[in-house]
Amino acid sequence: MLKKFMQLTLTTAAVVGIALTSAQAEIKKIIIGTEGAYPPFNNLTADGKLEGFDIDIAKALCEAAKVECEFVTQDWDGMIPALLAKKYDAIIASMSITEERMEKIDFTNKYYNTPPAIAVPKDSKIAGVTDADLAGIKLGAQSSTTHSNYAEQKIPGATLKLYPTPDEYKADIASGRIDAVIDDVVVLSEWIGSDNGACCKILGTLLPDLKINGKGAGIGIRKGEDELKALLNKAIEDIRASGKYKEINDKYFSFNVYGE
Repeated sequence: MLKKFMQLTLTTAAVVGIALTSAQAEIKKIIIGTEGAYPPFNNLTADGKLEGFDIDIAKALCEAAKVECEFVTQDWDGMIPALLAKKYDAIIASMSITEERMEKIDFTNKYYNTPPAIAVPKDSKIAGVTDADLAGIKLGAQSSTTHSNYAEQKIPGATLKLYPTPDEYKADIASGRIDAVIDDVVVLSEWIGSDNGACCKILGTLLPDLKINGKGAGIGIRKGEDELKALLNKAIEDIRASGKYKEINDKYFSFNVYGE
């Protein structure tokens, strides 16, 4: 009797293993949603080509997972609704893993983690990034982001102005319509290092709040897509182990963007 039970258990396990393998093998193509307006992570060139850290990471992940990739651009505010509507299979757009977002979608493990920062005009009289320093200022942020949430909850003394993309807040701070902006330190550093960002400087980085900023940027997927999640998590591990992640990291940054 015991022998028959063990045979049945082993047979069942084998069947389950075959089913999982077959399910994973069915993933031949992944349609990826990204914004295309968040350099240096994702951006559209003048001729309509996608480039940036997110894009290179996505291509490397697809290569490691041996699947075909197709990219779709989507405005940030509609990113999660479009995923749920099955416009694409995964979001690779520097989307932070937060509790609020995880009520609607699932995430892979992180693929990078960098802190928020404040940028101001070079002649700004703002002394620092404490609540007292930022009280009474006009602060710009991209809407529906962890950075706008951070400003609302952690910098209540500032008057917050929201923008659909970073391009609009950059134009407003350059023209003097706002006093400061909040965003990822890498995004702000990339901007102020360019001709368009010559107006401004990094005032300082902010201490991330795990509840607001999350565990880093992950790949957003629909809940229940366990095979896809496992496939992408393994691909993240593979490109970090192979050195491909470091190669892409060093193309864009002089530090380890993966974080602790």
